[in-house]
This record gives sequence, structure tokens and C-alpha cells, in this order.
Amino acid sequence: MATAANRKSVMTLFCSPTCAYSHRARFVIWEKGISADIEYINVHQPPDDLIELNPYGSTPTMIDRDLVLYDSNIIMEYLDERFPHPPLHPMDPVSRARARMMIHRIDQDWYRLTDEILKLPDKKANKPRKILRESLLTAIPVFAARLFFLSDEFSLVDCAVGPLLWRLPMLGVELPKHAEPIKSYASRLFEREGFQLSLSEQEREYPQLD
Repeated sequence: MATAANRKSVMTLFCSPTCAYSHRARFVIWEKGISADIEYINVHQPPDDLIELNPYGSTPTMIDRDLVLYDSNIIMEYLDERFPHPPLHPMDPVSRARARMMIHRIDQDWYRLTDEILKLPDKKANKPRKILRESLLTAIPVFAARLFFLSDEFSLVDCAVGPLLWRLPMLGVELPKHAEPIKSYASRLFEREGFQLSLSEQEREYPQLD
């Protein structure tokens, strides 16, 4: 009996049009010029195919032949290894490990707060908004130091940071004037063709950073 995975003849990414984690995976796909079907779904009414593939019904979920992956970081790493050019991870193991740790910290320190903001009523979301804003401002020297995040080369770390920064105005997180290094870094990412192509119709409607 055919499974949902082997019924797909090409690489397929199931994703939400508003989920930042899905956006990360799409950013990598477009930066690498990967040929893949991108299927936008309603996460509140996931299709049977997705439930069959992923018991959590979460997005993003990716199928490549008989392989099924459903964690954004695992998907991003797999895409970088499966399609090695252009490489989005450092080549040496020490730098690669540092990049992985940085993505982990971004998830724990920033994405965790965005998840809270989206789940809480507006007034109760003010606390995680404030914490996220202050955490980003603390990182201004990092944003200012290099062309990209901790590197002069575009990497998976940038693919993780970009979708979060794109959502700041929508989340109600305002950056002050002295946050110009963050805004300049964000502009460098947002101007990339891969980023623009990765945006869903809903994401294009989000308010922009001032």
C-alpha cells in the first residue's frame, strides 16, 4: 500500500503561510534554488496526508522520496547537506558547531518569546514583547560587527534570524533609533531575492520595520 510519502514524486514542503519556522525552511529552499513543491496548509485543519506523515501535524513538514522530516532545523540542515552548493554552513566542524549553537540560542532566546506573544492576549503579551525587544537591543554589537550574523558569509543562521525580524512589527515589537544596526542587517536580508521569493502572500502583508 502506498504511503503519503512515496506518493509524492518530488520534494514537498508542507507549511503554514504565517509560521516563522516554515518561513525559515522556505528561505533555505529559495536561497539554494531547490526545486520543490510548497504546499500551504491550514494548520487548524491539516490534510490527511500531513497527519499520516507527521503524528504532530506540525509545520514545516518535508518529504523527499521516502524521507519525512518535521523540525525546521533538521529540514534546514538536511537541505544544506543534500544540496551542498552554495554551502550555508561553515566547512570546518568548530565553526559549524558554533553556528548550530547560535541557532539553538536564537530559538531559545528569541523564537520562544515570539511563540508566547502569538499565544497570549494582547496585554499579557506585553511582557514577552519587552523581553524580546531588550534581548535584541543587547545584541546590537553582534548585528553591527559583520555583514551577516557573526559572519561575512550568508549562512543558515541568517535564514533563522530573517523570518523573526520580518515579524517584529506584526508582533508589536518596536525598535528605537539606536537599533539601526539591526535594521540595516534586516534590510540586507530582506533585499535578497531568496528572501523575497520565500514570502507567502500573507507575510507580504505584514507591516514593515521603520
